[in-house]
Amino acid sequence: MPFIDTHLHLEELDDPEGAVAEAVGASVTRLVAMGTDLATSQGAVDFAGRLPAVYAAAGHHAANERDPDLAAFRRLLAHPRVVAIGEVGIDGSPDPEYPQLERQLGWFGSMCDLALEFGLPVCVHVRESEEHVYRVLKARPGLTGVMHYFALGQEWAERFLALGLHLSFAGLVTRASRAELREVARRCPADRLLLETDSPFGLPAARKRERQNRPAFLVDTAAVVAELRGISLEELGEIETSNAIALFRRIR
Repeated sequence: MPFIDTHLHLEELDDPEGAVAEAVGASVTRLVAMGTDLATSQGAVDFAGRLPAVYAAAGHHAANERDPDLAAFRRLLAHPRVVAIGEVGIDGSPDPEYPQLERQLGWFGSMCDLALEFGLPVCVHVRESEEHVYRVLKARPGLTGVMHYFALGQEWAERFLALGLHLSFAGLVTRASRAELREVARRCPADRLLLETDSPFGLPAARKRERQNRPAFLVDTAAVVAELRGISLEELGEIETSNAIALFRRIR
């Protein structure tokens, strides 16, 4: 029952190499390490170069101070183990860490344009910015991608699915209090469903005493999603792996 962790931040983990080995031993056989700026994107590529289970994504996150160096990102995106553009998106929260909306819109648009240029999917961060994110994505027909750490209701799920996007479920769906999100996971079309840890963030409920989330814990989230959908863990593994390989076409 192999799974693919479609979104994590390896550079934030205490022991990245050990976490990857642990994940592979737990049947999480491939992992997509995110970048949030040029340095962490290069770091993700470096991890992918030395760890066979790891693939990379390169992107300019909403929480940046400087504009992206698009020429440098183009060079990274040509690397064969870069399978996506991410983590990118828009954050409308009042946190002063995030720059003004106009800058975020420009950054997100430029990352989506690179995705179209390179034929890569986008891994999308959305928080208190649903309508803005939706408009940027809708304006680019043919763009593929995944709504990372999906935490919205059924209406937004259907709107993003109608654009051809995937939904990725993380540890949040394991919380019994998140009934609406659990219903979204239950109803998500089988060919659009992905899983992630967002390690080291977003611990599943069963691991709440752990200090860091780790990619091996993807199986805890998978067990809950399989139960919600009334299927076996093995069947969910086949579905999720097939979907990830179809979306991230450079994964082997």
